[in-house]
Amino acid sequence: MTILRRRRAIPPYFLVPALLAGTGVLLPLLYLLLRALEADPQTLGELLLRGRNLYLLGNTLWLTLGVLAGTTLLALPLAWLTTRSDLRGKRFLALLLTLPLAIPGYVGAFALLGASGPNGLIHTLSGIPWPRPSGYWGALGVLVLFTYPYLFLNLRAALLGLDPSLEEAAQSLGYRRPEVFLRVVLPQLRPALYAGWLLVGLHVLGDFGVVSLMRFETFSYAIYLQYTASFDRIYAAWLSLMLLALTGSLLLLEARLLRGLTLNRVGLGSARKQRSSALGGWRWPALGLVGLTLGAGLIVPLSTILYWVVRWPGDYRQALEGVAQSLEHSAMASAPAALVAALLALPLAYIGVRFPSGFSRVLERTAYLGYAVPPLAFALALIFFSLRGLPFLYQTLGLLVLAYALHFLAEAIGPIRSALYQASPRLEEAARSLGYGPLKAFAKSSLPLIQRGVLASLALVFLSSLKELPLTFLLAPVGFDTLATRIWGYTAEAMFAEAAPYATLIVLFSALLVGLLLAQEKRL
Repeated sequence: MTILRRRRAIPPYFLVPALLAGTGVLLPLLYLLLRALEADPQTLGELLLRGRNLYLLGNTLWLTLGVLAGTTLLALPLAWLTTRSDLRGKRFLALLLTLPLAIPGYVGAFALLGASGPNGLIHTLSGIPWPRPSGYWGALGVLVLFTYPYLFLNLRAALLGLDPSLEEAAQSLGYRRPEVFLRVVLPQLRPALYAGWLLVGLHVLGDFGVVSLMRFETFSYAIYLQYTASFDRIYAAWLSLMLLALTGSLLLLEARLLRGLTLNRVGLGSARKQRSSALGGWRWPALGLVGLTLGAGLIVPLSTILYWVVRWPGDYRQALEGVAQSLEHSAMASAPAALVAALLALPLAYIGVRFPSGFSRVLERTAYLGYAVPPLAFALALIFFSLRGLPFLYQTLGLLVLAYALHFLAEAIGPIRSALYQASPRLEEAARSLGYGPLKAFAKSSLPLIQRGVLASLALVFLSSLKELPLTFLLAPVGFDTLATRIWGYTAEAMFAEAAPYATLIVLFSALLVGLLLAQEKRL
């Protein structure tokens, strides 16, 4: 006998905010498309067939592929060394190798520019006028150094979770260790590689600060120049759509590569502990790789920031006033954005966990779309939408807060969703049996249990908003300088000492984010 179970209806006080969040992400993007289609056929043909588009496409793809290759060549051996080798202090080394994640790309670019050239840190210490990085190689070097931790963390987690029995079986068949790694280990790392490549690729495609400071033109940089230095907003809209097409292709490629991939164990029992491999004569090259990575990605940037702080040429009191004002502006936008993002993420996560269905998955993926859209394209969509539909919002703090909240909504959903999975729904059912309504039952039973997840969401969105540069540039009110915009503005004019105090604060707050991520990993 078949028993039909009626699917529970989603409560409106969860459904309505979730629908508003999804609409908030989709509506500006839809308007961006409509604005781009305002061009007449002749103009549209001229826009799409411009030779400059191919130039920008080539630069963007060439930079993305270069960063993916560079981060892989760096992250893969480092992940293996901190999980499988007999190096001492592997956990501490893993922590140090993750710390470049605490340095935003534009701060890293500032640090490397400030360390090189006349009167830079390298010139002062060695007397060698090290040339300043610029162009493709400058952008490539900075992005590799400060995005490889995304791939490193994924690969390290995957290596720690592999069952060594497969490698031992391959060795028993006569395969040497390099062959075992290539034939057995590397194929099992594909999910981690795809996930890391996706994060790195999305970061590179949406980057604005590094490529602008390095004077290398990509789609993101061209969108900013087209919007700020030209009245041809339709061309800016088409550039944004081209960039969206690239990010969409990256998402589809990752999904296609993962389709049908199964790498789980088929035997009984639990996986055994992995054995450490002796490095032998490779110990010193391995330590050299770790040392060079930490030197270029951590020691040089932090030393450069400290060097330029000490060399501040003006009045420290005046500098502190400027830093305090920028910090206040950053907090004025980031704190309410974190609160709005958490309030929007809570119903989305609740519907996804408590009411799983195709509808809830689509709704949740819509929120992730806002994170996958490059920030400059998302900002341009909001500008077009506000100018036509809500002109009173244009260049206001409210629009900037809304942009932060919608763009980083995906970051807010994750911790809340994880906490909801750990909170049993039976507690809410028990509260309902005592006479509480659905909303009050949730507030009395589940909400206290997910407070840690909510706080993690608030912290993640606050710190991400604090570091955000492209959205702030296009959407901030006139004269509303934040820590990020000050760093970019001073560094673009080679005023490294003036930028150093702002960079110091950004790094400190970003280090809190990395600490939060590592603490979360330790709990898991």
